[in-house]
Amino acid sequence: CRQERFRAGNRQLSSALPTMAGWFRRLLHKPKPSSAESSLDAGRSASSSPSSSSSSAKSSGSSPGTSLARSVCPAPVLASDINASGSARWAKSYDVCICHSDVDLELVEELVSYLEGQPESFRCFLQLRDAAPGSAVVTELCDAVQNSHCWVMLITPGFLQDPWCKYQMHQALAEAPMANGRTIPVLKDVDRKDYPKELRNLYYIYMALKEKSFRQIRDTIVR
Repeated sequence: CRQERFRAGNRQLSSALPTMAGWFRRLLHKPKPSSAESSLDAGRSASSSPSSSSSSAKSSGSSPGTSLARSVCPAPVLASDINASGSARWAKSYDVCICHSDVDLELVEELVSYLEGQPESFRCFLQLRDAAPGSAVVTELCDAVQNSHCWVMLITPGFLQDPWCKYQMHQALAEAPMANGRTIPVLKDVDRKDYPKELRNLYYIYMALKEKSFRQIRDTIVR
């Protein structure tokens, strides 16, 4: 009886061994997931994760632009270049009033033509051209001084002998006691000793070469 049970057990074991061996073989030879499938799974897991990292990336990405926008200031608007005279020049009807004697009219007309032909288009007051007909001489001379930004005093022998020239010179000095470059004495054919005492605290332009003196007058006006 024992021998029969032993033989039956051996038969069951023998029949089970092939089945177990096949199971182990299938387990060992089971194909591994491909790299594409692995990356797909990883992508799915990443997409299913919270979006905090993406939002933080957005915030970190926008911060450089924000800081740049804050650090870069707009270029200041430059003021219009109207030379050193600034807005005071345009507060007057004329840029320059030429104070002169009638005997020097030809030279003065050349100076006015030169100044008005410059790129700045200086507005010059010339008494014989711009004075209103019928107006009083005193009124015209005072208005010319008050409505001009600068005054050129063409000091010649004729200027020193003309009472109206001296009157206009005194009006200009009263208009701008500190001068501040607005009164421009121009000396021609006059000795230094004859230079008006009222102007001796001011530097003057000595007119030797006409063209050079015209340039000096122009540069002084725009200074």
